[in-house]
Amino acid sequence: MVSKYEQSAPGARPEHAPADTLDAAAGPVPATCVPVANAAAAAPQVAEARAAYGQDTPAAMAGPAAGAALDPALESALRGAAEPGAAAPAKYCEINLARLQQLGMVTHDGGRTSVAEDFRIIKRPLLRNVRGGGSVGPIKHGNLIVVTSALPGEGKTYCAVNLAMSIAMEMDITVLLVDADVARPSVLKVLGLGAQPGLMDLLLSDKLELSDVIMKTNVATLSILPAGRSNKHATELLASRTMSALLADIASRYADRIVIFDSPPLLITSEANVLAAQMGQVVLVVEAETTTQHAVKEALRQIEGCAHVNLIYNKTRAFPGGDYYGYYD
Repeated sequence: MVSKYEQSAPGARPEHAPADTLDAAAGPVPATCVPVANAAAAAPQVAEARAAYGQDTPAAMAGPAAGAALDPALESALRGAAEPGAAAPAKYCEINLARLQQLGMVTHDGGRTSVAEDFRIIKRPLLRNVRGGGSVGPIKHGNLIVVTSALPGEGKTYCAVNLAMSIAMEMDITVLLVDADVARPSVLKVLGLGAQPGLMDLLLSDKLELSDVIMKTNVATLSILPAGRSNKHATELLASRTMSALLADIASRYADRIVIFDSPPLLITSEANVLAAQMGQVVLVVEAETTTQHAVKEALRQIEGCAHVNLIYNKTRAFPGGDYYGYYD
């Protein structure tokens, strides 16, 4: 069953930064194909998006093969080995919260804004599914939530970061934000942070532990797992037993942890479909007045095996006369 949250994500309104800029980041993209069983009507929009995403660029095939040994310099940096020129492990990072607030995003000190209220409404049913509130018991891996979209530029990274920030405000919950858009990672860019080793490095090396690549932040209840280096076998890595074991470990190790995955678009790469199949909950971001019904239907068809799918209608126009009819001062 698909439930629809007709909540806007106000960061895309004219008075804030456009949400599509929060999904834009340079990076190689592995070659993949899109299932086209009933996607003919969406083909022109998908083709244009694939070209913009760099999906058909031969240079996208860069990256080590699955199972390749981890680069010694990178491994020594992660392990903190005392080698000349080796960097210290990236275990902590400072997020510029004032910058995020200026971008119109959710922050702990940002006050009772319209965007904060939107994501309070959006997160509540997701948390109920985790805790088993109401007549439905807790769902399997309900604390693993993937945020995706049909096409690039719809604001999925904007929504993933805001959702993570909003859930991190809960009194008894910690949040791990995972940049799983390994083709074009953008979470660190949105947060104003430099590239770091992460998910792909973890899947490629049996010498690394999750704790080696997770970054704690100045938001005490929020940690980040970067995407790491790109790899042409990203889909296979995300579908591997190693990834399944990692997800099971993440889901069960900490009872109070919610994990938010920023995923690639469903109609552009195959990684998103692989990720969604392993999640307890899926959040599909739809750009208002831009994404066609055909594209949305094809995206939903690709995740029809997922039992808990929710939609965010993003980039809607503000109500005339002010947000929430002047509720805020």
